[in-house]
Amino acid sequence: MLEFCHADVNCSLVPILYDISVVFQTGEITTVIGPNGCGKTTLLQCLNGSSKVTSGSIRLDDMDYLAMPLKERARRLSFLPQVRTIIPALPVRTLVEHGRFPHLGFTRRKSQKDIAIVEKAMNFAHVSPYAAQYADTLSGGIRQRAFFAMSLAQDCDYIVLDEPTTYLDLNGQREFMEMIIQLKKQGKTIILVLHDLGQALRISDTLVIMQDRKIAATATPKECLQQHIIEDVFDIRIKEFSDDEGSYYFFY
Repeated sequence: MLEFCHADVNCSLVPILYDISVVFQTGEITTVIGPNGCGKTTLLQCLNGSSKVTSGSIRLDDMDYLAMPLKERARRLSFLPQVRTIIPALPVRTLVEHGRFPHLGFTRRKSQKDIAIVEKAMNFAHVSPYAAQYADTLSGGIRQRAFFAMSLAQDCDYIVLDEPTTYLDLNGQREFMEMIIQLKKQGKTIILVLHDLGQALRISDTLVIMQDRKIAATATPKECLQQHIIEDVFDIRIKEFSDDEGSYYFFY
């Protein structure tokens, strides 16, 4: 379980969030949603150090997450940011291998196990055909999958993804959501930020809804729909349609 306990958060020395308490349950897909500027990314960036917790705490499996050495954090939790300002000129395979660094010794010599995990991550993210291509030459969608494979190569129980479908076309988004469901079946805990409310409603066990830089609600998608929480926060209306393949949502 990952828990924020009365956390105050700064980003670039500017106070953004105050007294945030929220729990992300083990083995679930939890999606953070909310209007632009409500603090979703700032909240998750506490986990990779881009945002700073100035008061309160973060606990991971009853341990003080912020007190852990950085290498230990990287063994327990992987973080895929929404935007990368620097794209390394590395072959995709080499990029994905970077995900194993927290598990390697001083010499960074990879074992057969490390090599197997990298291969598995590349196959899972469908980037094996691009193994020899340089990451800075790839399209945005394929590059995003390569970084996703690098996160998977960390082999963490907790996977945090900030807007992971940003650069993906519709088919790529569908494939990515299917991968998320597969990861949950493997026992992973998935924490997402999504702007696509339909995807969030379909894929999530729990929704964390933010508004005005606060936690407005934490509930199942069904509860959020029944209580009209999403409609109130986003000032929209939702119609739900269902067929044999699942539920679909119309927003207006």
